[in-house]
Amino acid sequence: MASSYTLGTHYEGFIRDLLESGRYASASEIVRDGLRALEEREQVRAAKMQVLKAAIDEGFASGESEPLDMDSIKVEARLAFAKSARGA
Repeated sequence: MASSYTLGTHYEGFIRDLLESGRYASASEIVRDGLRALEEREQVRAAKMQVLKAAIDEGFASGESEPLDMDSIKVEARLAFAKSARGA
């Protein structure tokens, strides 16, 4: 199935440069390579979105947040530091 697309002067020049470099044998080969790269980028983006959505769901499932109490946080940090200093 042959298709026709308008790329504009910038991309036409880019394709011409790639062809002249000898890196590609045809404009179709260049377009396929570009589409493969785009497809891969979209797959990576979709995978990242799945991870992000899972993290959001996990956050919602964890319940309501509680206000931070800096004094309690400092006490816990000091206890953890003392425990690690003792090698426990």
